[in-house]
Amino acid sequence: MNYAPKGKVNLVVEPGEFNVGVTALDHGHINGMSNGLIEAGATIKYVYDPDPAKVAAYVEAFPQVTVAESLDQILADDSIHMVAAAAVPNLRSALGNKVMRAGKDYFTDKTGFTSLEQLAETKRVAAETGRRYFVYFSERLHVEAAVLAGQLIDEGKIGRVIQVTGFGPHRLDKDIRPDWFFKKEQYGGILADIGSHQIEQFLYYTGNADAKVIASKVANYNNEATPELEDYGDATLIGDNGATFFFKVDWFTPDGLRTWGDGRTFITGTEGTIELRKYINVAESEEKDHVFLVTKDGEEHFQVTGQIGFPFFGEMILDCLNGTENAMTQEHIFKAQELCLLAQDQAQVIDVVK
Repeated sequence: MNYAPKGKVNLVVEPGEFNVGVTALDHGHINGMSNGLIEAGATIKYVYDPDPAKVAAYVEAFPQVTVAESLDQILADDSIHMVAAAAVPNLRSALGNKVMRAGKDYFTDKTGFTSLEQLAETKRVAAETGRRYFVYFSERLHVEAAVLAGQLIDEGKIGRVIQVTGFGPHRLDKDIRPDWFFKKEQYGGILADIGSHQIEQFLYYTGNADAKVIASKVANYNNEATPELEDYGDATLIGDNGATFFFKVDWFTPDGLRTWGDGRTFITGTEGTIELRKYINVAESEEKDHVFLVTKDGEEHFQVTGQIGFPFFGEMILDCLNGTENAMTQEHIFKAQELCLLAQDQAQVIDVVK
């Protein structure tokens, strides 16, 4: 919940050229989002949240920020280009709509939506206002191994990508989670939530603009006291170009692991394979960002922390300023979100026998 990577500074604007207001500090990902923006040159001008304790913690991490008296103060400031937020998931869409109607671009933690109805409404608002609705798919955008994988694919190192398999285990840390985390109406379900990372990666790595959900499943295997929590989910998809995808996500990271989750991605191409060990190499090194590449030329292992950077943030800033779509198209964002919502809505609920 407090994953907040820091990377190389790669300024695309000067101080004050791209100003951001931060609000809705309900998830710790807001710190990672803020780090990425600052490293690309954004100025975090304001922070606002109704909870003084959350504001105090944010100011401790980012002491240069001014505490606003209200969200309306941020929205009324003509110098603000973007509002970044990590609200309770089922409130993210409505907040984004308000931000876009105020003439600002919006950057939200994933998942950006908990229902297809929210997605449809936000699509209308984005079209009407001409503003952008960005989503922080951190498991690709804020992981250097994942960034390098995209570059290797673009270079043709493994040919045409035909299959992706994604594993997204997370540590539950049940005692420190907020109440909304256990209420399905608020968090949206495991496939809509952490599954959104996985589906976005599949579309990106395979170059698909659309896909079909073939099957999906969810379960609560081990959390009887919180019956609305789904602690396991998986899904199978086929992209329009024929590439296939299987992923599983869960809340079963053992306490003995030295990080919050052993996130891995396996990519099969017609001329090679890529494996990502994003956050740790289990029973070996605590170093993250491992990339294993196998082609006709042999085997290669890259450990790339601090070497690749996170280009998304600078590209996003320039897209907002220039009206371009180099970081991530709006269509791609909405499609990734649509597919994770469909996977959630269509999921078979496993009848757990205990």
